[in-house]
Amino acid sequence: MKVTDLLKVGAKKDNVATVSAPTLQETNEYTLEQLNLTWIDFAEQRKKYQAEYQLLTQPYDVKDNRVIIHLLSPVQETMLNNLKTELTTYLREKLKNSTILIVGEVKESDDKKMMYTSRDKFEYLLEKNPALRELKERLGLDPDF
Repeated sequence: MKVTDLLKVGAKKDNVATVSAPTLQETNEYTLEQLNLTWIDFAEQRKKYQAEYQLLTQPYDVKDNRVIIHLLSPVQETMLNNLKTELTTYLREKLKNSTILIVGEVKESDDKKMMYTSRDKFEYLLEKNPALRELKERLGLDPDF
């Protein structure tokens, strides 16, 4: 074994190699304003990729060193996973803080039924105002037409 190999692996004890890799973690403090400016700067670089830019302009929260992006769909979650490494590296370098993490959180949407037909729209309005049924009958209207 070469001397350089020993430096990489470390000293062996009882046939078990111990790895000693000194890691320098920068943990400079940053303000929310600095994070916002850096975030916007990264988003502007991705402006030519419209879907990514849209994702980066969505609201996010910061808790400790975790940046939580509020996602609207699983598609955005996949997009964030593809972008996360580059974004995390950029934020860590610019803010000089190696503990920043990017997390995506899909917001549960109210499973509201989409109203496509005239019948759906009429029934929705009927829930809001039951007197509409009487008006429909008096005038002889057909909501499906």
